[in-house]
Amino acid sequence: MAEMLVAQRRERLLSELETSGGLKVVDLAARLGVSRATVRRDLLDLEAEGRLSRVRGGAVLTTPGPGTPRDPATPSGAPSAVTAAPPAAERTLGLLVPSATYYYPRVVAGVQAVAAQRGARVVISLSDYAHGDALERVEELRASGAAGLLVASPEGHDLSAGTLERLAATGLPFVLMERQPHDPFASCEFVATDHRQGAFAAVRHLARLGHTKVGLFTNGSPTAGLVREGHEAAVRRLELEADAPVHDSGRPTMGSAEAAEHYDRFVEECLSGGFRAALVLSDHDAIELMRRLRVRGLRTPDDMALIAYDDEIASLADVPLTAVAPPKHELGEQAARLLLDRLDAPDPDSVPVRRLFLHPRLVVRSSCGSAPGA
Repeated sequence: MAEMLVAQRRERLLSELETSGGLKVVDLAARLGVSRATVRRDLLDLEAEGRLSRVRGGAVLTTPGPGTPRDPATPSGAPSAVTAAPPAAERTLGLLVPSATYYYPRVVAGVQAVAAQRGARVVISLSDYAHGDALERVEELRASGAAGLLVASPEGHDLSAGTLERLAATGLPFVLMERQPHDPFASCEFVATDHRQGAFAAVRHLARLGHTKVGLFTNGSPTAGLVREGHEAAVRRLELEADAPVHDSGRPTMGSAEAAEHYDRFVEECLSGGFRAALVLSDHDAIELMRRLRVRGLRTPDDMALIAYDDEIASLADVPLTAVAPPKHELGEQAARLLLDRLDAPDPDSVPVRRLFLHPRLVVRSSCGSAPGA
């Protein structure tokens, strides 16, 4: 009976990871109602079975191929190899992302999918937005045997010359993910979402529905500046009202009184200026903003049309949110391909430097008043 309970708990743990892509030990313990030590034991056993990969402080799901056993030589914290034979050491990809619970789980899954197809192994490390320890993590990846790096550092979308120099000093080829060099002439490969295009498409959709005034709410994330540029370009090119309220909350704790104050202030700015439509980064913020509107007796989309940016949980809102969906899985796939193409080339220096921009997709639901799929 105890074994059955253990099995049930571990299936629940895997289900939680599948839903979110990755979670910290403390979050898994809270969701399962068990101790952190119990969660850590479960993670060790499930990693040994090749069903997940432990990362610093938590775990992410692996994406093994059907019937493929886990390579027992795979280091702790690395996804299992998805080939019949262990991959060569020079085919190990070092992956650095700033979060295992938001935005990046699907990017990681894309990297793992391509690595599996091409017989490579992935070693993952997490850097923290708050502490900015990315370069230390890069050194750890290099020391673990990574032959190339896939890097989404926590410092923001524009990487400084100093950061690029330190990445180059590792001697390893690298591809930036959702990051670009601040110097547009720096020789550096990257794959990035064109967030300006995503914001422009959202505002254009609202304009086509008859809105001449579209506000913008952002949450201080690294993406906020690019979304703001796309919003500004759309307002200008589509000849919309130029005095749109643009409000950035600066990333207060979700659900806090400070966060509620930012939502209420933005609503006041919109209502007083006659704005009845807004683009909101992120969908978590859009859902909270919708709730604050409801407290005032206002409805979405009747009184305020909303489009969310990120599409993590937008479809689960009381009124399903139209959302801009960055191509996260595809971004991970493309980045892995760029790096593996260079690693696999007989003469890596002969491979041209490539830079890819991917356009987000606008997923139309109910929150802006048009029919889903319109």
